[in-house]
Formats: sequence, C-alpha cells, structure tokens
Amino acid sequence: MLSTRLDGLRVLLTQSDDFMGPALSQVFRDAGATLIADPRPLADDPALPAALVREAGQVDVLLLHLSLPAPSTPAGEIDDAEWRHVFAHLVDPMPRLVAAVLPQMVQRGRGRILLMGSAAALRGQKRTGSYSAARGAQLAYVQSVALELAPLGIQMNAIAQNFVANPTYYGPEVQANPRFQDRLRREVPLGRLVSAEEDARFAAYLCSEAAACFVGQVFPVSGGWVTR
Repeated sequence: MLSTRLDGLRVLLTQSDDFMGPALSQVFRDAGATLIADPRPLADDPALPAALVREAGQVDVLLLHLSLPAPSTPAGEIDDAEWRHVFAHLVDPMPRLVAAVLPQMVQRGRGRILLMGSAAALRGQKRTGSYSAARGAQLAYVQSVALELAPLGIQMNAIAQNFVANPTYYGPEVQANPRFQDRLRREVPLGRLVSAEEDARFAAYLCSEAAACFVGQVFPVSGGWVTR
C-alpha cells in the first residue's frame, strides 16, 4: 500500500512565516518530514535561492511557497514599478530555486516540487492584473517544467488556491467582516473558507509516495469558487 507519510524526507519550505507557511510547517512535521523552514522573502537577492538550497543540504521536497499581499490597482494605473515588484516576489525566485535543487534530485533519480499558487490565475477578478498575471506565470512554469522532470523521477505540481484561511490574504480581521461573510455565501459553494489544515494536508499528500502519478497538474483548492 502506498504511504501518505513523509517519514525521512527533508522538505525545504520558503517564506515560512507567511501565507500557508505556519500550516504547512505543522502538517509536514506531523507527517514525519524533517522541515527546513526559511522565512526570508527571495525577491531582493538573486543569489539567495541557491544559497538557501546549499544551506539546506539534501532536499527531497521543495515547496515553492512565495507570497505577497495582492495589489488592488485598476488596469490603467498599473505601472512598471508595481509590475516588477510583484513578479520579483512571486515569479523570479522560482527558476532560481528549481535550478539550485535539480542537480541533487537528478542524481538521486527522485524528488518532489510543489508550488503553493493561487486560483487568481484560473478565474478573473477585477483590479488584480499584476497579481493574477504573476500567479498565472507560476502555473505556466510548473506545467512546462514538469514535463522535463518527470522522466528523471521528479514530480512537479501546483495547488491553485483561493478562499483558504491564511494570515496573508484571509486573516482574522477579514474573516470577521460581515461583507466578507456575505461574499463567502454568494461566491463560494462550500459556504466557508477552506481551513489552512485542509489545504496543507492536501499539499502533504501531493508530496507523498501515494501521489507519484501526477505530472504538471494544477489542483484548485477554493471551495468550488474556481468552477462555480
């Protein structure tokens, strides 16, 4: 029987204090993984992703976990500075991290890379042009690179989430707002936020032996919002 445990696996989690970081840390540790968690944003120093991988040593699972509060800018007001800022945080670190971790995964003939992405790339929302574009670039990267990696024994996939409880996008103050609760009832068939633990447990499953058949898949986790 294929196991959903992560015993003995070394998992590198980036930006561990933000977004889904706290929940992922807890769930992956509970599943038996050795977690290497780094809280630093990766936008400012192009050399930092490679240094992070060197410091981590063996990496069996790379969690591409990048976050940034989403700008709410009308399309005609998105300037070059905003566009560069969003892509620098959400997109640019990805190929640097992957390039840094690939040699050791290729040598072992196995590995997992999972992107914690956003469903903003799958369904349009007003005033999210720069953010949605960056999240879309993340998914396109995963879908393409995964085809190269699968024959080498490395699985790469993505979770595209929205309406998942987390401190970056749906913190307690947002959840307590009556207007937001009304929006949940109108827009999310589930009628509530997906819990952080539910999302993190799915991520852990995708990194386990039981999920070895997936290649370049984008899994929406949004309480039905994407397909509504």
